[in-house]
Amino acid sequence: MSQDERVSETAVLFSEPGARWRMLAFGPVFCLIALIIELLTGPVVHWFALSLFAVLLSGFVYVQVVAARRHASVELTTSSLRQGTEDLPITEILKIMPPADPESYEQQPWETARSLGELSAVPRRRKGIGLRLLGGALVQAWAKDEVALRAQLESLLAKSAGGSSE
Repeated sequence: MSQDERVSETAVLFSEPGARWRMLAFGPVFCLIALIIELLTGPVVHWFALSLFAVLLSGFVYVQVVAARRHASVELTTSSLRQGTEDLPITEILKIMPPADPESYEQQPWETARSLGELSAVPRRRKGIGLRLLGGALVQAWAKDEVALRAQLESLLAKSAGGSSE
């Protein structure tokens, strides 16, 4: 196997990190803005309190970012779909179910299926994609940009001999 073939096997086709590290900067930036306002407008400047809040906010947000990057991230390669902490080999996907009709009162069977990853349901601000696996089970993949993930999955299944996207 050549190096180009190995690279193409693990090429990332779709990725969502779950959360971005830049979120850590928001707390200190807001505290800095408050400090500047206090320096310009008042005789009292709360150096210690604003510094403490900046550190505390960064600490809380750090925990949330780490958790989101671990449990709400999505990565699709040519060989597997990773949803949070669960890896699903592409070869196990038999079919991609049609999208749910947003105006329908009845749910599609896949909409109540188990979501991939360790989470009990599809994470907030993400939408599900129904998948039928080789054993007949229905599961939900999910992403913020579910249209792009669906397109990549359909493309992969069209190329594979064992799957169909209809």
